[in-house]
Amino acid sequence: MNKILIVDNPDTWKIKVADLAIVSSYEYLTNPDWAKARNLRVFNLSKSYSYQSKGYYVSLLAEARGHKPIPTVGNILDVQKPFVIKLMSEDFDALIQRRLKDLRSDEFTLSVYFGRNLAEKYDDISNLLHRMFRVPFLRVRFVRSRRWHIQSIKTISTKDIPESHFPFVLQRAEEYFSRKRYDSGKTAKHIGRYALAILYREDDPAPPSDKKAIQKFVRYGEKAGFEVDVISVKDYSRLLMYDALFIRQNTHVNNETYQFAHHAQREGIALLDYPESILKINNKVYLAELLHSTGVATPKTMIVHRRNRHLVESTLKLPCVLKLPDSTFSFGVKKATTAVELTDLIDSMLKKSELLIAQEYCFTEYDWRVGILDGEPLFAGKYLMAKDHWQIYNWAAKKRNDVSGGFEGISLTEVPPAILRIAVKSVKPIGRGLYGIDIKLINDRPIVIEINENPNIDEGVEDLMEGDVIYKKIIDAFLRRIAERTGAEHD
Repeated sequence: MNKILIVDNPDTWKIKVADLAIVSSYEYLTNPDWAKARNLRVFNLSKSYSYQSKGYYVSLLAEARGHKPIPTVGNILDVQKPFVIKLMSEDFDALIQRRLKDLRSDEFTLSVYFGRNLAEKYDDISNLLHRMFRVPFLRVRFVRSRRWHIQSIKTISTKDIPESHFPFVLQRAEEYFSRKRYDSGKTAKHIGRYALAILYREDDPAPPSDKKAIQKFVRYGEKAGFEVDVISVKDYSRLLMYDALFIRQNTHVNNETYQFAHHAQREGIALLDYPESILKINNKVYLAELLHSTGVATPKTMIVHRRNRHLVESTLKLPCVLKLPDSTFSFGVKKATTAVELTDLIDSMLKKSELLIAQEYCFTEYDWRVGILDGEPLFAGKYLMAKDHWQIYNWAAKKRNDVSGGFEGISLTEVPPAILRIAVKSVKPIGRGLYGIDIKLINDRPIVIEINENPNIDEGVEDLMEGDVIYKKIIDAFLRRIAERTGAEHD
């Protein structure tokens, strides 16, 4: 596997490693040759991994392109999660107490460079921290109040490394990049009992299921032998009581749903949907790269950044559609009809994200929606455009009834085979999970507009044609997951 090192300034990295290319983050993000490359191990040493920064997108797009990034976006986000730090303190408590017991101060800061520290006595802790997070540079703060514990873990960039440390860092870099194998991280332990939690938010502005649908999930869960609780974010501390978690709250990488999903996955709790889906499928930049790399037909699409923004109009023509990467339910999705409007929208959106999505405008009276569960079609229908609007949702509508365009249920047996084929194909590289695929039919050719993790399932809408079998199939999916984990039999 070929290796590339992504840094902000390649001139800083004077290291000699065979078959290691050193390129800038902008080069990797914007040069189409890297998007086409295959069989790559990508080491991301960008100066920042903050949400929607260049460093964040390097790891995100590396995964979309089928490359092998270190760190992954999941690794980057782990460092920022307090509950992960708490779990680490508990898991490695004995080692922490043993290694730090002779320190006189009640505070200690550890710098971790590729799993090592300048002082060899701390290499075991440094290696464990690196294996857990797989982030090249970490700064870990320990404090003592009776016992030592981790107070904070932060990623650091090359500019945060003391000049006196840098020769050691370069030496460690050469050793690290010369390796042939790299750890995949710590394996989660399995805890839990036979019960299902449904995470639901009463005041969710755009809930993926209404109360009647939630009641059906409860009913069919209980029929299958589950003890079912509808929980809220306040029940986070009780999560380990459950054997399965079904997220029926609007998901986002920066809200509590990701934290719930991540914690559930680490603890071996059967789950829909996965933190990787929340992290990646919710990001339209990742999705665009994934669909392109797997040959799924989509509208003509550009990933827009500051250096190519001037090409949007000539490439896509006007009108065109601009999307913030993490937009959902038509929020953050805008149509530009004039050059001035295009410029203003790009200006505004680039203040929020380093990368945007621009797509050709394809109007249809409705979008097909196909629900997919673990690779198989679950339901289908048509989402109609809102009244006098080009989207399914019109949040600026003056009348409440005009906000959405309505739904027509279609039996799976009556859906055109090409629609079902492209829906199944689009999620195949993602793997198992519950997804909603939005498809337009343009000149009898289906194209994928969106893939939605955590898709809507409302009573009387998505279940209109397939009926309650939808709820039963989803409950069965949890039973399969539990059986796989425990080795129990499942019919």
